[in-house]
Amino acid sequence: MDLIKIGKFIASCRKDKNITQEQLAEKLYITDRAVSKWERGLSLPDADKMLDLCNILDINVNELLYGERIDMKNNDKKTEELLIEMAKQEEIKNKKLLADMYILTGTAVIFYIAITLLACFTLEKGPVLGAIICISTMATVIICFYGLKLEADAGYYECKKCGHRFVPTSYFAVLFAPHINTTRFLKCPKCNKRSWTKKVMTKN
Repeated sequence: MDLIKIGKFIASCRKDKNITQEQLAEKLYITDRAVSKWERGLSLPDADKMLDLCNILDINVNELLYGERIDMKNNDKKTEELLIEMAKQEEIKNKKLLADMYILTGTAVIFYIAITLLACFTLEKGPVLGAIICISTMATVIICFYGLKLEADAGYYECKKCGHRFVPTSYFAVLFAPHINTTRFLKCPKCNKRSWTKKVMTKN
């Protein structure tokens, strides 16, 4: 999706309705800064605001996300193109989250090993050495927990039994699941069976 194009389209439709950014924001119960960010192509409206925005501007969701008026005879084609584009955007976002997870946790582990070895070779046994090791251990564990959240938020897990792709019901379900890298032993909400679910980037 082209955020700049969508932003210009929102601004154009708003002006056609003779509505200021402040008035539009008031109707949507948000700040005018949020509207300004939409129109500058810095962000998309939240899903819970899209329908209200479309109703105010007399457009449909396809037109909003495509950033232009759509002829009804081309609507199905545009919808298909939009769905494909959204799937691509989702895949890119999820791959970035997973890459961030690997970089973050990898860096944390390397840093922890380096700090621990450096402290052990340069400091004598005592409270200072103990404090450095404890603090670096706690920091590494916290970063790894955050890295696990990035993994859980990136894409879906695919059930080996039925092929259903799902998001785990909670962070703790992922935390306590046996795993090999990003493949985790989870319970599928569709078939209610546990299997080694592999990480995938898209819903379908």
